[in-house]
Amino acid sequence: MAVYRNRGLYLLLAPAVVLLILFIYRPMYGVILAFKDYTPSLGIMGSPWADPLPKYFERFFSSYQFGNTIRNTITLSLYVITVTFPLPVAMALYINQMRVKSYRKVFQVVTYLPHFISTVVLVGLMLLVLSPSVGIVGNLARLFGAEPVNLVAIPTAFSHLYVWSDVWQHTGWDSIIYLAALSAVDPSLYEAASVDGASKFQKLRYIDLPMLVPTMVTLLILRSGNIMNIGFEKTYLMQNSLNIMFSEVISTYVYKLGLLNAQYSLSAAVSLFNNVINFGLLVMVNQISKRVSSNSLW
Repeated sequence: MAVYRNRGLYLLLAPAVVLLILFIYRPMYGVILAFKDYTPSLGIMGSPWADPLPKYFERFFSSYQFGNTIRNTITLSLYVITVTFPLPVAMALYINQMRVKSYRKVFQVVTYLPHFISTVVLVGLMLLVLSPSVGIVGNLARLFGAEPVNLVAIPTAFSHLYVWSDVWQHTGWDSIIYLAALSAVDPSLYEAASVDGASKFQKLRYIDLPMLVPTMVTLLILRSGNIMNIGFEKTYLMQNSLNIMFSEVISTYVYKLGLLNAQYSLSAAVSLFNNVINFGLLVMVNQISKRVSSNSLW
């Protein structure tokens, strides 16, 4: 009876469920590629099982790229989280303190707009701006009598360019969810704090930050489940022959194995290994959060 009574809600939910089944759950059977000697002409089910079953996992673990891709992925991911996780919080707190509405709206629009720039355009802009011959950086260096440096060609600069371009593009947009959490603060709390003589910093510390903690913990748990996932598109577009030792991550390695070299079973094994590690990290961080605080995903 409850289902019939809420049939309208279930009807609205149906398209999302269908899409989830078709594009998320149905393709999951493809993970068996990691345990088969896959041949496109035979198909997934017709291809013979690998002998031994973990053959492709062993091949990945013993390959010269294993240590390099894992190290690059973890290092870059931790760098991204360390920088891009607290900055949206700080920006949301700053925006929340603005009292001039016109300035606040302009500031929000300016910081949100970069989020809508496509990754291809963003990387193109980076290459143009950082070009030692025609870019702004190169021209400024010549203006002050210095020799222009091609930052894109410096291997150790790759992670910095990746992370700080992410900061410029997404910090404003990511602050929206924290602003939504701050909007739920009861104004009477600020009034009571003002009566008690609290400063702006004390209001921020004892009212705003505690309101953001549950949201911050939830997002941090979700981010921990993607530590081994570095955006393929941006990384691949920023790669070149000079920075490849620092820019080769699991997502680009899987792409090159599967689509460029047609090693489908090996690429499936690498991808499955990556997803298992991500799932394990998500469960572990969620359990730690549940024990330390009352916030968790389940």
